[in-house]
Amino acid sequence: MQDSNTPTDADLSGLNWDDWCGRVQDLAYEDGFAERLGPSHVAAFIEKKPVLLVTFESFEAIRARTDSAHPVGWQLMQALGWSQLCLISDGDTWFRDRHVIGFFDRLIDDGFFEDFEQVIFYGAGPGGYAAAAFSVAAPGAKVLVLQPQATLDPRVTDWDDRFRHMRRTDFTSRFGYAPDMLDAAERAFVVYDQENDLDAMHAALFTRPNVTKIRVRFLDMDLETALLRMQVLYRMLAQLSADKLTAINTARLMRNRREDPAYQFTLLRHLEARGRHRLVMLLCHEVLKRRSARPFRKALNAAETALADEKDGNTD
Repeated sequence: MQDSNTPTDADLSGLNWDDWCGRVQDLAYEDGFAERLGPSHVAAFIEKKPVLLVTFESFEAIRARTDSAHPVGWQLMQALGWSQLCLISDGDTWFRDRHVIGFFDRLIDDGFFEDFEQVIFYGAGPGGYAAAAFSVAAPGAKVLVLQPQATLDPRVTDWDDRFRHMRRTDFTSRFGYAPDMLDAAERAFVVYDQENDLDAMHAALFTRPNVTKIRVRFLDMDLETALLRMQVLYRMLAQLSADKLTAINTARLMRNRREDPAYQFTLLRHLEARGRHRLVMLLCHEVLKRRSARPFRKALNAAETALADEKDGNTD
């Protein structure tokens, strides 16, 4: 079967970086454009409705997330019917590249963002940093970022040793310090898992009057994958567009995690590590009502045994 010319129907799996960029350029041509930004980045724009969603992603994450190797921006575009500008990197670059910076400078000079009634920036991790940093190119934009880094400038975040290879990268020139770039946004939401200390420390740097920080727990290391799996991310962006996204509404959306096996397993390990045997039993009973899950049956038996030993005074 031949690939459709519709981006959301095309199969981009199995392609290397250069071939993938070439196919994206072909697919975007009819309703927009795609442009290589140096050797490590590409920008693809597809025009639909007067709401523009700007996303930042990595090629590796795209290939790992879907069988068709589509950017999450395309999935969101299909679900929400918005126009979409997707910036993709070959590797985690935090989009600190002169070609990317020059691209956004050109968009500003051309008044590109002024053609849309609403502009929303979105990204996760390194893409979250970039979404916050480049949102200043569209004053009045709305921003949703997951687990963003504020900067990797070692003079500011020397406590974060996860990305040592980036310490020589310039995070001080144009679009450099992401929290400052959010000053031009109408509203911004920073979502992070409070169990991850380093992510929480970065989130603290985003404290601004127009920034709402939303804490979640036990969604593992990849919030984006978890929110996509629970079909929550689309709804968060739709609420953001409609000015209905709040910490309370997000908490309501997060109730879906109760049915998410990955969340259940992460919560189980957390409770076991802290010796919360009664809570382990409650969790296991709830999960086993819904499905057969051997790890939860095993954990239930272990918790019952531990409680019985405590009652008998046997702590050996």
